[in-house]
Amino acid sequence: MKRTVALILCAVMIAACFLFPGCTRKQGALRKIVLNEVTRSVFYAPLYAAAEKGFFADEGLELEIVTGGGSDASMTALLAGEADFALMGPETGIYVVNEGKADHPMIVGQLTKRDGSFLLGREAVSEFSWEMLRGRSVIAGRPGGMPFMTLMYVLNKHGLEPGKDVEIINNIQFNLMGGAFHSGTGDFVTLFEPTASTFEKNGSGFILANIGLESGEVPYTAFMTSKKTIENEPELVESFIRAIAKAQKWAVEASDNEIAAAMQPYFPDSDIPTLEAVAKSYRETDSWMKDPVMTEEAFQRLLDIIEFNGELKARVDFSELVDNSFAEKVLKEIK
Repeated sequence: MKRTVALILCAVMIAACFLFPGCTRKQGALRKIVLNEVTRSVFYAPLYAAAEKGFFADEGLELEIVTGGGSDASMTALLAGEADFALMGPETGIYVVNEGKADHPMIVGQLTKRDGSFLLGREAVSEFSWEMLRGRSVIAGRPGGMPFMTLMYVLNKHGLEPGKDVEIINNIQFNLMGGAFHSGTGDFVTLFEPTASTFEKNGSGFILANIGLESGEVPYTAFMTSKKTIENEPELVESFIRAIAKAQKWAVEASDNEIAAAMQPYFPDSDIPTLEAVAKSYRETDSWMKDPVMTEEAFQRLLDIIEFNGELKARVDFSELVDNSFAEKVLKEIK
């Protein structure tokens, strides 16, 4: 009788797994991990979708996202062991390598592939020209950071010499740039979404140009973790990257509305129509990676931009900072 009951229970559980896919998730208590993100932005939509759609839970992980407010802060949190992973600009890892730190963190996955910021001005214009910045001021972010360096690259591309033709305001913390502009500092500012669209909606600023389209494709934001984590807990890194890869694949197939709905819990002050519009914008400009593998060609282009800005002490070998092994492995599994 006991054997019969056990077989019936087993059959019920198997049937439930077909009816409710969630039961295929790894059993037991979820392991809590901390990710320190450089800033909170719809630009990172696939990350929030990975959490909201249950891809991390599928891997037995409970993700806590902490916003650092700058790549330097995110890197500090990772180096101090306050975060298991960090999402930030790859340039921060390059700087740490050039400082001679042997146990520097490694890039294990890429999330975005171009600058996600927009140039805003105080007045709406029918036809924008970069010449409009000549003799004016722009809040540009932190020197050495990707938002700052890509803007310098774009200004030079349009024949404007930073510091001479355009006043560069570079002493305002990254997450305070919008507030400073709103308070009257600067004639222009670069902001990420949803802040950029919110400013335009409220009449606090007007979007004039997409910096990412102007600067071209570069490895802009990546996931990093310590060598210690890679060596001691490779299964954790693999699970983390698998969740990201699944979310990236989902984002390719999902509608703008579905992406907006998935990220909305992380942007309570933004409504679905706003998030849907900015999701559409980032998809149309091909800003999100379709998989987490960083290419060496893109990495070399990143080094070129950093070198152009005079911030590169020495070129770093691709393999010294980038570990694609986890991303390449999970891609074979989820195709």
